[in-house]
Amino acid sequence: MIDLGAALSTALSRLKKLPDGAVLELLTFKRDRGVAVRRVGAAFEVREFGYRDETGTEDAAGLRKRLKAILKREFPRSNKVHLRERRAEER
Repeated sequence: MIDLGAALSTALSRLKKLPDGAVLELLTFKRDRGVAVRRVGAAFEVREFGYRDETGTEDAAGLRKRLKAILKREFPRSNKVHLRERRAEER
C-alpha cells in the first residue's frame, strides 16, 4: 500500500518501465474500486471501475491528466491505495 499523494508519480514511473501487455492496477483498500492501466505498444488502455465503468485509450502525454482525474473521482476519501502489477502471462 502506498500513500494516495504519491500514487500518481509512482504509477507513472512504473508505467514507463512496464512491458507490453502488462497491467498496473491502483485499488481501494477493499479492492472494489480502482483503475487498471494496460500497456499496448506506445499507448495505454485505461479501465476505470467503481463509480464509473469506462475504458479508453491514452498516449503517454495525456495519461497523467486522465489518471489524476480518475484518482480524484475513484478515491475521494482514501489515504492509502493498493498498487499491483501483473505481467502479460498472469492474465
